[in-house]
Amino acid sequence: MSNPDSFIDEVSDELRRDRLFAAFRRYGWIGIVVVLMIVGGAAWNEWRKAQWRSASEAFGDAILSALDQPDAAARRAALGAVPAAGPRTAVLNLLLATDPAEDLAATLAALDAVAADAALPASYRDLAVLRRVLVAGPDMPAAEQRAALEPLAVAGRPYRPLALELLALIQVGTGDRDGAIAALQALAQDQQASAGQRQRVGQVIVALGGAALAP
Repeated sequence: MSNPDSFIDEVSDELRRDRLFAAFRRYGWIGIVVVLMIVGGAAWNEWRKAQWRSASEAFGDAILSALDQPDAAARRAALGAVPAAGPRTAVLNLLLATDPAEDLAATLAALDAVAADAALPASYRDLAVLRRVLVAGPDMPAAEQRAALEPLAVAGRPYRPLALELLALIQVGTGDRDGAIAALQALAQDQQASAGQRQRVGQVIVALGGAALAP
């Protein structure tokens, strides 16, 4: 009985091998395509990373070259000639807004362009709004300053403590000293405020006639 059983087993093994080889010949190309797709995808991803790094380095070099110009007018002209897209445009406009004394209108326009670009991350847009309020200063009515800053002062916004501090200073400017002191005292207890900001807030509170903060 053992010989027939062995023969049947051998035949079964041969049939399985034949079926396996037939399946491989019929469907093996699918595995090859999958492997090629994986390898090709990895190569494409590495190529894109290399292209991004190269573009970033070129952008950085162009920015540094522009900032090396001898005067503000030449810097602005050189920065304006730097090609940029996406978040790089925001960086470029924020840099263009660093010389308000030379060209206030151009500075405000650059900041407005960043603040209005919904495609940019909130950190860029909020920073542009904060900078615009500071640059405009007293030329911007208090009501407009509040309207610009209040959305930035809600929980979860990246520059919330700075917005709260500026809102308190607006209260000082409008004569609401007690309200400003209360707002600054609350900010001094805010966990999101930095140590440097707490120290600065404490100094303002004392200058306004409020009690010094507990160490």
